[in-house]
Amino acid sequence: MTSKQGLLAISPMIVFLTMYVVVSILVGDFYRMPISVAITSAMIWGIIVHPGGTLSHRIELISKAAGSSNILYMIWIFILAGAFATLAKETGSVDATVALTLRWMPPFFLIPGLFIASCLISLSIGTSVGTVVALAPLAVSMAEGCGGNTAYFTAVVLGGAFFGDNLSFISDTTIAATRTQGCSMADKFRANFRIVLPAAIVTLAIYMIWGNNVDVFSEPSDIRYWAVIPYLLVIGLAVAGINVTVVLTVGIVSSFTIAAISGHDTITLFGYIGAGIDSMGNLIVITLLAAGMLGLIKAAGGIDYILHNLTRRISSSRGAKGAIALLVGVVNMCTANNTVAIITVGSLARSISEKFDIAPRRTASLLDTCSCIVQCLIPYGAQTLLATSLAGISPASLFPYLYYPWALAATVCVAIMISHKKTA
Repeated sequence: MTSKQGLLAISPMIVFLTMYVVVSILVGDFYRMPISVAITSAMIWGIIVHPGGTLSHRIELISKAAGSSNILYMIWIFILAGAFATLAKETGSVDATVALTLRWMPPFFLIPGLFIASCLISLSIGTSVGTVVALAPLAVSMAEGCGGNTAYFTAVVLGGAFFGDNLSFISDTTIAATRTQGCSMADKFRANFRIVLPAAIVTLAIYMIWGNNVDVFSEPSDIRYWAVIPYLLVIGLAVAGINVTVVLTVGIVSSFTIAAISGHDTITLFGYIGAGIDSMGNLIVITLLAAGMLGLIKAAGGIDYILHNLTRRISSSRGAKGAIALLVGVVNMCTANNTVAIITVGSLARSISEKFDIAPRRTASLLDTCSCIVQCLIPYGAQTLLATSLAGISPASLFPYLYYPWALAATVCVAIMISHKKTA
């Protein structure tokens, strides 16, 4: 593939980033440019420049990518999450849980506590999406109760969610990284932990300092403890490793049952569920559009072009590690799925590590960590879209407050610079 063809293949991504990120920065407002408009424009451009095939064929490529099982499974999660979040909020479960938290937790520890809870839950359940589902609504209500910045509180949850997504033994990214590199999960965990722990400590320190600015407006009173049960069930089942769709279904059923027993009208409760599902409409549209655009980029050879150009000039062990980190990050940007990115570059990363004598556990750690960093930062990633949809804010509004992924990126750079031996 020539350079011109390769640039054309990845040009939809360039168009999208230019329209959404660059334009938003220029106008100084990330709410002005709808992400759906930017993705649609990029997809239309991709259809125009896609090499060969009829218009019907190009649209079929987009449709197949958007209709993949992974995308549809994510949409089912969005639907259930929207239904549970709205039902729990309207029936008082969220308010009761937040009130209980505000009563027993010192105000200065709300933000650090939220980050720690997000880290521990994600580490236990191995999924950032499940963590976002469990904690994002609580974070939003906490922000409202403290007069805090909703985007800031939501970013705290999102950062912590990727802590466990990166480290957990049952995370799909951990499984993908260790299998493609042929190392044990325990070895990868030890290598990963040395990179992740300093980043988490730095982030927690920032939240401890900034947490002193949080004030609770009033002392919560008359807490309806029974209303907390649905959230306790959701968090407990999530930590137990139950599938997120089952967790959300149990949350919906328990919220509905408790509210009905408490005197809520059944039809009204169904209305809340319907409103919650409807609230996910924009998120579902964006997810389908993004999947279609990225499928078009892959079909045009954009991923292969990136892989070739990022690996052709490697000449040292450090350069190889840097290339692996950059490789999985860029591919993740083009696929918006960290597991897919790891699988895509896994065999190539293994060949590079064998050539330059890099320990498999180091390569697995780099693949997992760097893909999670990018997945947390891109505004069209499933986790960010879900969190901001539940919070009712722009996906890009989290960007200034995502301290953890930037701290993690810094520790990765340090690790690459100081570690160059296979036994290190």
